[in-house]
Amino acid sequence: MSQSHTLLVELLTEELPPKTLARLSSVFSEGLVTGLTARDLIDIPNSGSPSFEPFSTPRRLAVAIHNVRTVGVKQQVHKRVLPVSVALDANGRPSAQLIKKLAALGFPNMPLKRLERIMDGKIEAFFLKYVAPGITLKDGLQATLDETLTNLPTQKVLRYQRADGTNVQFVRPIHRIVALHANCIVPITALGLDASGITLGHRFLSEGHIVLHADSYSHTLKNRGKVIASMRERKETIRMQLLERAGMDYVLMPEALLNEVNALVEWPIVYECHFDQAFLQIPQECLILTMQTNHKHFMLTDAFGKLKSRFLVVSNLQTDTPQQIIMGNERVVHSRLTDAQFFFEQDKKKTLEQRVPLLANVVYHNKLGSQLQRVERLEALSVLIALIVGVDAKLTARAARLAKADLLTSMVTEFPELQGTIGAYYARYNGEPEDVAIGCLEHYQPRFSGDTLPSTEISTVVAVADKIEMLVGIWGIGLQPTGEKDPYALRRHALGLLRIILEKKLPLDLIDLLRYAYAQFSTQIQITDPTSALYDFFIERLRGLLYEYGYNAKEVEAVLSQNPTRIDDIISRLDAVRKFSALPAAVSLAVANKRIINFLKKTGSTPRHIETKLLVELEERMLFERLRSITPIVQERLSLRDYTGALLALASMRDAVDIFFNNVLVNDSNSALRENRLSLLMQLHIQMNCVADISKLAS
Repeated sequence: MSQSHTLLVELLTEELPPKTLARLSSVFSEGLVTGLTARDLIDIPNSGSPSFEPFSTPRRLAVAIHNVRTVGVKQQVHKRVLPVSVALDANGRPSAQLIKKLAALGFPNMPLKRLERIMDGKIEAFFLKYVAPGITLKDGLQATLDETLTNLPTQKVLRYQRADGTNVQFVRPIHRIVALHANCIVPITALGLDASGITLGHRFLSEGHIVLHADSYSHTLKNRGKVIASMRERKETIRMQLLERAGMDYVLMPEALLNEVNALVEWPIVYECHFDQAFLQIPQECLILTMQTNHKHFMLTDAFGKLKSRFLVVSNLQTDTPQQIIMGNERVVHSRLTDAQFFFEQDKKKTLEQRVPLLANVVYHNKLGSQLQRVERLEALSVLIALIVGVDAKLTARAARLAKADLLTSMVTEFPELQGTIGAYYARYNGEPEDVAIGCLEHYQPRFSGDTLPSTEISTVVAVADKIEMLVGIWGIGLQPTGEKDPYALRRHALGLLRIILEKKLPLDLIDLLRYAYAQFSTQIQITDPTSALYDFFIERLRGLLYEYGYNAKEVEAVLSQNPTRIDDIISRLDAVRKFSALPAAVSLAVANKRIINFLKKTGSTPRHIETKLLVELEERMLFERLRSITPIVQERLSLRDYTGALLALASMRDAVDIFFNNVLVNDSNSALRENRLSLLMQLHIQMNCVADISKLAS
């Protein structure tokens, strides 16, 4: 009889890659659960899901799966064997093929009368009905573990030889495998190892070999092995220790850093360290970057966000005499910050303006010239855009000229992530206006999805110029994104530019902007005009962005099918379409508009003056008069960019449009009447689609 207990599986390894540990743990645990569930080895309550606990540390991947059976559930099998025409010979007796097939299925002496004859589509076939025994836990776990290990997300694997000479490959060398069903070992093998019920704890703090029970894995490891096996529990332990050590100060603990440190320790202990206060003269962002990125340390600030000269380290070693740990961290940090201080002081000896001409020696792209040529294009573009949006052109040009100068500083060479940030510091040090400094800082924004937009008008203009110059230049030399490859991040630049125009409501025409940018490359003979292709690229990115904003496909297509070039009023048009869609008249007018489009497509009629004397039917005269009275109202609303008002005015034409289509034959045999009615419909179509193609709203 099958019994249900907790199943524990653990792989004890050398230190796993910290940045992928969470992913490895997730795939490992979910892979085992999915495989065992598929083999009916987990007792799952009705309308429930498997119960399991994933565990992971730098040296182990583990999972405890509850209610696992020793033997899987028996299965009722109804299996197609062979078509009757193949299974029987000319005399109606079992053919050689049938005998061979039944033997392969494990029923060599099955009498013919035990088989069912059933129509399978148009073919009559023999079917076999039998009860298949459930798979044993040993066999099921072996197969599941093999599948899971094969599917682990490892870009690189290590190939190594075990002591017995067998060659093995895995993400890191593996030392032990634990497979326990309650306290019984499941005799499986993997990666050259036999499973056992014994593991090891912390490298330095544990008691040596630890005998496990599946139901008390986490508790045993914590108490005897000095290992917090749960990644979630370990992370919260680190967080609480950091807050406790910080006291009245604030801890800078981004989730990415917290997750990475969590993947580096099994028994986290937080210690307090210090560095020389003189280093606080270095730009704060530089200190934070090097401490977090290079050393995995946590910086502290006061209530106003000013950096403190003490920092916190998360160690994997608990000791009553942590002086050596503290001194070692402080010594490494001192050396790193001494270098940063030297770079900072050296950089200040030359102004940003003095560095700009030197950009001529830096290649931007071999087909697009130097960084200085790029800066000159940015200046020209920034001035053009500034004049359109009404921003100080002189300050904008200055910000654009200095925006890339920090690329030649030692600080940016050492800390590339700080380009722009360092430029702002040096701009202020050189006495440049604050708007210029902010322009240097923010012209890269937004750098990623969800990043903040530039905060000032000048930095916004320079950011637009920077992105459109990059897109036109790189696309123009044939390096547009292909498939998943986008080495120049053109998709990100396009989305960033669209977000700026949409959310800042910049009165910029997208086609004009692309043409302005292309004109700046007049000296680059290897570039071709990418305006049309880039416009389509922008519209596709815009479509996805609008879906993220919460608009549905019909609303988006109604607006984008008009090929808009003014992106700043897209949201207003979408909001107007949404309000219009809620009106009782919307469905009727959308269907009518679709009918009009079909008429015009079939006839290929061109717009011409409507002859009132040819409006012989009362219903078409009513529609004409109604259209003539509504048109000035619609155009006035459009001039005020009141798109909702324009559509609401059009909604009042519903009755006249419905009556026209119910009572007037458009394709009259009289060609003059027919052409006049088509002209009337064309004028109606123009007005109805002044905001969006409302035919797209029809289901």
